Amino acid sequence: MLIFGIISLGLWVFYQQQVTNVAREAARFAAIHSSTAICPTASWDDPQAPPASYPLLHCDGPVAGWPKMTAHARQSVWGIDPSAVHINACWSGYVRWDVDLSLFTDYSDPFPLADFPPVFASMPSQFVQCKIGGFDPTTEQSSLACGDRLTSEADDPASDQAGNQVTAYACMQWAPPLAGFLVIPSTITMQAVVTEVIHRQQ
Repeated sequence: MLIFGIISLGLWVFYQQQVTNVAREAARFAAIHSSTAICPTASWDDPQAPPASYPLLHCDGPVAGWPKMTAHARQSVWGIDPSAVHINACWSGYVRWDVDLSLFTDYSDPFPLADFPPVFASMPSQFVQCKIGGFDPTTEQSSLACGDRLTSEADDPASDQAGNQVTAYACMQWAPPLAGFLVIPSTITMQAVVTEVIHRQQ
């Protein structure tokens, strides 16, 4: 039992590192493939001032589950089935300082006066954190479900415009060895959240 406990603990650490690396790669991919890219990894919301090259339909968007970002991030997985790792993302940004955030319960309208710089007209803008499935992934990670396409239009207050932030969430359900024996749980949910500032393509 001691040997199996050590093996299980080692596997848990290894798989948690794998999930964290997937979240890191997904966030990095989305940060680099911003609204100024040929094929942007898109938020539910389009930029207020999209570049002329911005596609009419999302090239790598949430409706399809971000196929390019997901495929890239899953390439970093080793030792487990890549399809077992679920990936989601959301986009955060600034709104104008004089917007009353208490008037809005979700961001589906699209969010008013979003995609502002951190300081506008000598006044600090208000930062609005995105959500995944209605939960803030940076503070409510334990409340997040584990699955694909968890976000909705109500979760993104910002677009994939450079200067905003993208938060990637990766998770996996793992059945440890001897699952269900004594105090060993039948499944363990591994989660990782990584946030990146979105870059402008050169």
